[in-house]
Amino acid sequence: MDLQVSSSTYTYDIDYGMSEPCQKINVKQSAAQLLPPLYSLVFIFGFVGNILVVLILISCKKLKSMTDIYLLNLAISDLLFLLTLPFWAHYAANEWIFGDVMCKLFTGLYHIGYFGGIFFIILLTVDRYLAIVHAVFALKARTVTFGVLTSGITWVVAVLASLPGIIFTRSQKEDFHYTCSPHFPNSQYHFWKSFQTLKMVLLSLVLPLLVMVICYSGILHTLLHCRNEKKRHRAVRLIFAIMIVYFLFWTPYNIVLLLTTFQEAFGLNNCNSSSRLDQAMQVTETLGMTHCCINPIIYAFVGEKFRSYLSVFFQKYIAKHLCKQCPIFQQDNLERVSSVYTRSSGELEVSAGL
Repeated sequence: MDLQVSSSTYTYDIDYGMSEPCQKINVKQSAAQLLPPLYSLVFIFGFVGNILVVLILISCKKLKSMTDIYLLNLAISDLLFLLTLPFWAHYAANEWIFGDVMCKLFTGLYHIGYFGGIFFIILLTVDRYLAIVHAVFALKARTVTFGVLTSGITWVVAVLASLPGIIFTRSQKEDFHYTCSPHFPNSQYHFWKSFQTLKMVLLSLVLPLLVMVICYSGILHTLLHCRNEKKRHRAVRLIFAIMIVYFLFWTPYNIVLLLTTFQEAFGLNNCNSSSRLDQAMQVTETLGMTHCCINPIIYAFVGEKFRSYLSVFFQKYIAKHLCKQCPIFQQDNLERVSSVYTRSSGELEVSAGL
């Protein structure tokens, strides 16, 4: 189920778009064997990691900055996306057994989580740009209230971007099994399929790339003239890593999606090329979906304060119940995080996020 839901994984037993019917049984069989365990692993690790991020942001960081608000919403976006994976895993191995309402519901969650994740990464990049390039203006603009307001607007935009996929997706019986896939009107099939693909590429590849180039050009220019470059570098490193990893994981999928939709224009409208594109779609989509597990790992390796907060969280909420003889460790970690916060200027606390 790609982001046009299921066109790559579940509706390609026979492709009638070729000059003659094209059998793709092997692609379906490989998907049934490989995708369920992969989706299950992504769900387990991604769910645990993002739940930890949410708990730490709420219990330790207390959502005191606009950056915290955006990071919280990014984790929620990933969780919405992840909640659909067990159902797609079952679908990959069998048929869609959950009915039309659930088909639309999980398609909606999948799309909203995906677009929400993109938009909040963009907002984090703009947030970083304002904090470093326009620091004086940022003191007034980058408030928790403004973060909540822009987050609400972002969710509305994510829902609007997801609507075509939700509206045109439905569950129906095809041949001998039920599917959950997009069904565009016959008279407008090519228009809507092209529209969905171009929307996907523009919103999830072109737009974030444009924002990244503009914002980080300004950030790098400012850092070159910054006296405390080490502190500034630490403040931007986390968000830069999140953006770069996003491109590494989702760019291959977007390229394959573009090639698949416009096969004829690229001279790929033959059975062999179409089957290879379906296989490439499986690989690149699965790669992209694993991105949901990556942001918590980035926080752990790049965000210095996140590691400290994580240690405090485990000592305070887990070790406290498992080992009542170890209060000294809890106190030691609390003091360490307190010192981290004290050393950080107000500007760094706001701009460094985790």
